[in-house]
Amino acid sequence: MVVEASLPTIGTVIATAVIDSINPCAIGVLILLVSTLLSGRKTKRRMLVIGMFYIASVYATYLAAGLGLTFVFHSIPLYVAEYISIIVGTLIVIAGLIEIKDFFWYGKGFSLAISPDMAKRIQKYTERISVPGVIFLGVFVTAVELPCTGAPYLAIILLLSQSFNIFAFLLLLLYNLVFVLPLIIILLMVYFGVSVASIKKWKHKNRPYMRLATGILLIFLGWLLILIANGTIAIG
Repeated sequence: MVVEASLPTIGTVIATAVIDSINPCAIGVLILLVSTLLSGRKTKRRMLVIGMFYIASVYATYLAAGLGLTFVFHSIPLYVAEYISIIVGTLIVIAGLIEIKDFFWYGKGFSLAISPDMAKRIQKYTERISVPGVIFLGVFVTAVELPCTGAPYLAIILLLSQSFNIFAFLLLLLYNLVFVLPLIIILLMVYFGVSVASIKKWKHKNRPYMRLATGILLIFLGWLLILIANGTIAIG
């Protein structure tokens, strides 16, 4: 049995990217970066420039990872891709269950989160507020968070790789734009006067619901990959 699936719809890509974009790590680092800049008495204009370089770095790194994985999956023979889809789909469902667990019992047991040691290193790198330093920070944060929080992205990549063409490439660009959109919004909010403390409070308050939404989406996408792999359904 071979894997036969058409490209996911724009709605599917946007919905998945929206859930993936509520990323506690990337958002948390941006908030920390902005706090560091403001506490260091940098101007808001300087903060905006540095913040946009960070966001551009996250976008480019996430896109490069997506293109690389798409090429790998697209190069795999279809009969092998069937089993890979089932394995990845199962892992994504498990990741979804872990995220839902964190909605009820956050911090207990295993969680899809960056380790404390990595968090400390990221905090240390936020002190490098030069343009090269912040570009490195964006690359580093993205590389660290992908194994922990990249399950929605992996699911979309696997779906796009089934029939990768120019439209699939545009969908990948769109996904990554939506992914960094909350970062852009937060940066602009601070630039126009919203306090960093209020954004931190919102993030902490809504973290459980971010986990729940991500978990539900992951279970849906994982199950969808399994059904596509065994030939039960095809998506359009």
